[in-house]
Amino acid sequence: MEIVTAVAYSEVHEAYLRDHPVERAHEANTNLYGEENLERADTIPGGWWRIRLTRADVLGVVLPWHKSEGGERELVPPTGLTVARAAERVRSGGADWTAANPVCTAKLRMLRAAPFTPLFVSTAPVDHPDYAELVLPPGLIHLDGLHRMVAWELAGRLGGGIVLDGFLAGDPAALARPGGTGTARTGEERA
Repeated sequence: MEIVTAVAYSEVHEAYLRDHPVERAHEANTNLYGEENLERADTIPGGWWRIRLTRADVLGVVLPWHKSEGGERELVPPTGLTVARAAERVRSGGADWTAANPVCTAKLRMLRAAPFTPLFVSTAPVDHPDYAELVLPPGLIHLDGLHRMVAWELAGRLGGGIVLDGFLAGDPAALARPGGTGTARTGEERA
């Protein structure tokens, strides 16, 4: 992960609403929940940062409990999964998982070819029941973009040196501390 620059919450919120309008008309629009997560994350110490994410960064993002949009099989258990593990769960579940989760499956299909838009992550879980039982090691934690990240990985679009834009809530130094991922670097560190 590359730190680009510090940003104000107003810039993060504006960027989110530009790509994810709360009033967008489509089945299972969860943009309001994403917006609420950004508001919760604004309380994490360390401010907001514009970042750049590699495929490895994205695959390591920890996802919170996700009940597959009301489907019969959860995509992510309450203890969490990384994007890589969630994508593998969809792949290995095959037609059975797809049939059991029609709304989640439809979102994943729709987003496979969607334009890359900024991802929203944090250095700490937000105060919400879906994050309460996370037990995975510290690192980047999902705020918004679960379906996009999983769909892009399933479609093979995260390879080839692609770098994605994003926003990080929290102190990037927390990722380099003992127990953290050690993946944060500033743009000046790129040679």
